[in-house]
Amino acid sequence: MPIKDRIILMEEIWNTLRKENIEIESSEWHGEILTDRRKKIEEGNANYISIDELKTNSQ
Repeated sequence: MPIKDRIILMEEIWNTLRKENIEIESSEWHGEILTDRRKKIEEGNANYISIDELKTNSQ
């Protein structure tokens, strides 16, 4: 299936999920990571990198 068609299909799926208005609970570990990141930001200890740095580090 061409990429364009797959993207359209994904958008249609997201639209149906949004209309169902079902609340999905996140995993506990995900909440812990978000809490840790928020704390680092508030304390001024967060480290940021650019998208280009992320791409370089991921290879």
